[in-house]
Amino acid sequence: MYSRDHAILSVLAGLVLVAVTTPPVHPAAVVVVAVALGVGIDFDHFLVAYLNTGSAKSTRRVLRDPRVVVTGQDDIFEEADLSKAQRLLSHVLIAGALVTALWLASAPYWALVVGVTLYVHVVADLYADAQEMAGG
Repeated sequence: MYSRDHAILSVLAGLVLVAVTTPPVHPAAVVVVAVALGVGIDFDHFLVAYLNTGSAKSTRRVLRDPRVVVTGQDDIFEEADLSKAQRLLSHVLIAGALVTALWLASAPYWALVVGVTLYVHVVADLYADAQEMAGG
């Protein structure tokens, strides 16, 4: 799924969180954090690609032409750089670690924000992958 779509879903997740909870901060901050997380989690793809290939070519590609992040996301990674399963696994591992760390740090509201936002991200990726596999 593209970053634009993750951003839209993250805004919606943030707005739902604001609507059904009592945020300890300004509600706009919750939405901003949700969007930053919902889009930013995909930076892990660069680490996974590096671990798989031993090369930072995808990172160099983005640094040479940052517009590709918006205009050509399909061109950032080669097919062998990372698999769909690796991408989802890294998201789940990061989400679990962040939620646990926030909970242990006595920040349960932010653990909820992280958990909901990244859950939406992973489900959206799974849905997009299922649509692609079904030929849609």
